[in-house]
Amino acid sequence: MTPSRRPRPEGSAVSTDSGLTVKALYDADDIGDDLGVRLGAPGHPPFTRGPYETMYRDRLWTMRQYAGFGSGDDTNARYRFLLEQGQTALSVAFDLPTQLGLDSHHPLAEAEVGRVGVAIDTVDDMADVFDGLPLDQLSVNFTINATAPIILAFYLVTAERRGIEWDQLSGTVQNDILKEFLARHTFIYPPGPSMRLACDLVEFAATEVPRFNPISVTGYHAREAGADAIQELAFAMSSAIAYCDELVGRGLPFDSFAPRVSFHFATTLDLFEEVAKLRAARRVWHRLATERYGAQVEASARLRFFSGCSGATLTAQQPLNNVVRSTIQCMGAVLGGAQSIHVMGYDEALEIPTEEAVTLALRTQQIVALESGLTRTIDPLAGSFYLESLTDEIERAAGDLIAEIEGHGGAVAALGEGILQRWIAEKAYQTERELSTGHRPKVGVNCYTDDSDVDQLRLFEMDDAVCERQIARTRQRLERRDGREVAVALEGVVAAATTSDNVMPPLIEAARAGATLGEASAALLSVFGEYREPELW
Repeated sequence: MTPSRRPRPEGSAVSTDSGLTVKALYDADDIGDDLGVRLGAPGHPPFTRGPYETMYRDRLWTMRQYAGFGSGDDTNARYRFLLEQGQTALSVAFDLPTQLGLDSHHPLAEAEVGRVGVAIDTVDDMADVFDGLPLDQLSVNFTINATAPIILAFYLVTAERRGIEWDQLSGTVQNDILKEFLARHTFIYPPGPSMRLACDLVEFAATEVPRFNPISVTGYHAREAGADAIQELAFAMSSAIAYCDELVGRGLPFDSFAPRVSFHFATTLDLFEEVAKLRAARRVWHRLATERYGAQVEASARLRFFSGCSGATLTAQQPLNNVVRSTIQCMGAVLGGAQSIHVMGYDEALEIPTEEAVTLALRTQQIVALESGLTRTIDPLAGSFYLESLTDEIERAAGDLIAEIEGHGGAVAALGEGILQRWIAEKAYQTERELSTGHRPKVGVNCYTDDSDVDQLRLFEMDDAVCERQIARTRQRLERRDGREVAVALEGVVAAATTSDNVMPPLIEAARAGATLGEASAALLSVFGEYREPELW
């Protein structure tokens, strides 16, 4: 255990987690004379104070706990539980085989079926996930990337079977494949074809599923991998530039798709830096939309985002401390003006969260919303000398980093050279060094340690038979389909992939015919090939 007050070496610098110097005191000289211009009004350019005029006074953020495990039935039961507890939207976690385009009976899938998310092999699995749930009344987020077009096709056919028009569906498909090459590595196809698939989905959804966000440009996973707040913002914006350039290059007017572009950021424990980052993000996107792309529609420059808080900040040691960490992160997301929030369960450093843990995580959001007073006024921290100075600093630093990435040829080229990956690795190494030396305190890990009661926690227990059941169910479903109809539909997928045709319509036909996710993925793979990451260092 460390003493409660540790002396700081005389003259030593104090900084944010991103390394920005923090002065002992801030005053009016730190924010300049044109603060009103930089702030604007809530719901109006440059959107510093939030994307909507009334923010939480009229409508709270959507409380969207990330969930999914086992089979569709298992996940449906968890969703029903969460909705009964007051959750207001859904966020679907998929298992690794689904993310990588493998059916549950694939030899490589066995150990991972249903483990970190729900297993989806066919449209029937998607129907099981949402059985009895009002899809025309619920906003649903799909955290999926390499197989995002297939997953959206399955969801659209599920709605179709229930007589729900596509224009009644709302939600988000993450569909940010660049961050997979950057941080998560659940890619399948090479970068070029992967970008093509992501943009096919955006182009299709812009007209056919108009209430859906067809992409959620994501800084979150780079942050979880070790990036700091400035890098997270810059990487996300550089990816957004890459997608927008590709779509505009296809001949799509920017205003035809930009209003439905959304973002996903982490919110960690450096409270003021996180709030400043989120406010700066709206200014950066507004500038890009108006100056680079000539946005004529105000909604095209209005950044909306989902915050997943931060799993990387949670500890297996003294896990109940994570309740406090998650509360601070939730407050940061709220003060930063999030449209949707997920709060981590206190046991997520150890296992899929239990019902008790997810309930407490949801209650955290509800208490912040209803009891803390944070929602009584819009942008309550505006005008703080420290916060406004920090917002300006992050905006400038992120802008410089975006320009540096552009100097390397943009996000795709910089990823191909391993530049962004190296930056993350270097920052992650620096953070680990600071933790190991105690320079960066972590309660319960490098200070105030003790023999925690982890063993006394009741952790989630996965049903060991889930893989066997899922495989058996899928085989039964495959026996009932028309094999010739499936083959013709998959030929259509190959034909579209071979040409410049949008792949979404044939993928929807394949879903209607009963093709599996693995079969649809293999059809694309036969054209695009499988990507193997080169040795970067």
